[in-house]
Amino acid sequence: MCDVALRLRGAAWESMPNAGRKGEPMKSDTEIRDDVINELRRDPKLTEPDAIGVVVSDGAVTLTGSVPTYEQKLAATRAAERVYGVKAVADELKVKLAGAPRDDFDIARAIAHVLENNVQVPEGKVHARVEGGWVTLDGEVEWGFQRHEVERTVRQVRGVIGVTDNIVVSSPTTPQSVEAVIEETFKREAEIDARHIRVEVSDHTAKLYGHVHSRQEANAARATAAAARGISQVESHLSVEPRSRPWSQGV
Repeated sequence: MCDVALRLRGAAWESMPNAGRKGEPMKSDTEIRDDVINELRRDPKLTEPDAIGVVVSDGAVTLTGSVPTYEQKLAATRAAERVYGVKAVADELKVKLAGAPRDDFDIARAIAHVLENNVQVPEGKVHARVEGGWVTLDGEVEWGFQRHEVERTVRQVRGVIGVTDNIVVSSPTTPQSVEAVIEETFKREAEIDARHIRVEVSDHTAKLYGHVHSRQEANAARATAAAARGISQVESHLSVEPRSRPWSQGV
């Protein structure tokens, strides 16, 4: 089974204003593949970028092969998402641990150690279970950044092949006040065009609607919403509508 980062329906893409018209060239699959490979090679988090296979069809990228850590698996997906022209990323990468194998007890002990020494993680509020290298996180925190800090820390532990984050973010704030905070933060963020994004909050979930101009902007909007107090998860319904790229005129 693959992890699909974003699926943009072909009909929606083709119906974009001026899509594919003269003066606004769209990149070919070959160009996108070359750009993704170059982006993987430039990412300092990837130790063996050439071991990652890249297949592109109609702007949808599939990553295959193996990486030594779960963190690198996520980094590869993010690198592909940064490339202009990418509509979706299917992550079929496998995590193959380099060196001697690590049993669940060792992984659990390492997780307990890193969480204990992370000052951003509230003491005694988060618990981890490990089975076959896969980590399940449970507990309750007040801020979204605390939840994401726990997951970020855990996925860097050697031997972890995946993470299920069941941590709940609880806060006394109202959904309306959280919506207002997120919208105001969008307006301050240079990467985000707040004019085209609408926010709805319910049951500690922020739902984003509208459109952005790149996957990078979509990721920035998701990250900003996730950092708001009382938000435990973000559902992004944002469509990606790249800005026009005019032809370069020779002289």
